[in-house]
Amino acid sequence: MTTTIVIPCYNEEKRLDVAQFVELASDEIALLFVDDGSKDRTADVLADLERKGAGKIRMLRLEKNSGKAEAVRRGLAAALEESATGDFVGFVDADLATPVSEIRRLVREATSGKAEVVMGSRVARAGAAIERKPVRHYLGRGFATAASLLLHAQFYDTQCGAKFFRVSDSLRAAVSEEFLSRWIFDVELLGRLLIGTRDVRPIPESSFREIPLHEWRDVAGSKLRPAHAFGVANDLVRIRADLAARRSRT
Repeated sequence: MTTTIVIPCYNEEKRLDVAQFVELASDEIALLFVDDGSKDRTADVLADLERKGAGKIRMLRLEKNSGKAEAVRRGLAAALEESATGDFVGFVDADLATPVSEIRRLVREATSGKAEVVMGSRVARAGAAIERKPVRHYLGRGFATAASLLLHAQFYDTQCGAKFFRVSDSLRAAVSEEFLSRWIFDVELLGRLLIGTRDVRPIPESSFREIPLHEWRDVAGSKLRPAHAFGVANDLVRIRADLAARRSRT
């Protein structure tokens, strides 16, 4: 059983930790970096990673910048083409806000259990080192409530950038169409998996598992700003309508 991790990148030349990613790649974990039309030297850094990855690190380069959602979707679709039933695919952020030790723990949880979807969850609690700016935390709590209502399912943290999925026809169907939102595509992806299609079974909520992280930190340079809140709210309305239409067709 192998796990392919997709890492979307846009102008990440100065934030990519080459040594950490080389350490993450292993016989059980392959890395697929998606260069989303970067304007800086990101492609050169990724080419260096490929050379150091001993066949476990690859790069997919998109000709033009299409946004994180499309970079992740294209990466997952490419990973699925080369994955076997029973394998896992997933994605993490290029800034390693979820550190390598936690990524490995999530992969172990996924590959050793029966869940079809394993998600990191940024739960601030005693004994955990969750370093998140207060404004992001409180906006996130409000967003999580809205997302759970929209999905008809209970999730604490839909937006943590570390998720892993068992390879299945349900996942292939979910990434076969572009997402509506450039930023909150996670909600769309989870919704598509929960709803399924006429031809592909849904994944029940009981097959999703949220794993509270021991460590997570805000990393400077995030491209999503609090000022984008209006756009996010608009995307939620569009996603709600899309998921309602999908439910009506199943």
